[in-house]
Amino acid sequence: MTTTAKPAAGQKPKRRLPFPIEFYRSDIGKKWVMAVTGIVLLGYVLVHMIGNLHLYEGPAQINEYGEALRDLGGHLAPRTFVLWVLRLGLIAAFGLHIHAAYAVSRKSLASSGPSYRARDYVIANYASRTMRWTGIIITLFLVWHLADLTWGVEPAASGEFFRGDVYGNVVASFERWPVAILYIVANLALGLHIYHGAWSLFQTLGVNNPRFNSWRRNFAAGFAAVIVIGNVSFPVMVLTGVVS
Repeated sequence: MTTTAKPAAGQKPKRRLPFPIEFYRSDIGKKWVMAVTGIVLLGYVLVHMIGNLHLYEGPAQINEYGEALRDLGGHLAPRTFVLWVLRLGLIAAFGLHIHAAYAVSRKSLASSGPSYRARDYVIANYASRTMRWTGIIITLFLVWHLADLTWGVEPAASGEFFRGDVYGNVVASFERWPVAILYIVANLALGLHIYHGAWSLFQTLGVNNPRFNSWRRNFAAGFAAVIVIGNVSFPVMVLTGVVS
């Protein structure tokens, strides 16, 4: 028979926090949050890349696409309202993803001895070993990307930035070789991060059966390849004059 310890005299019982917060404070909770927010961010990256393919249809189409994003919801909501709801949701998902990843990583390093870390470093593949660094690169690149093509802030943006002219801003930005190379390198880092993240999230969510492992690996590699090829094609096509 077990008994529940009672608080000492004069001591108030510890108040339990709401379930979502208590769950997030646990290791498994952080891993689940990291996986779920990862799915949200993977979906955004895919949709964002597909939307940017309008660049190949010409200035009118890509600029109309940009305006359509601001008019999401039609006459049922104020202009840009739905877009900002989506943006705030993405910001929340991104923040939770970073915080959970940081907390899990710190605890993993603190709880494993030197011999375990050395063995893990040898066994882990290149993508998993570089998750922390690719995450930092992606975060820094995201700030640059927003300054370059959304906010139009110098020196990230070209001197020919015009708000609402998506096509012109993209071409003017990628015509600069250093900027184009920066985008290509950052998207290669994104591909590594996506590959390991898409592979490991299934394990976190309990889909970890040897029968599915080849499917998981193929999905992770295929998804990462689609994103990298699609995103890298934009600066490459501008540099080669296909888009001008």
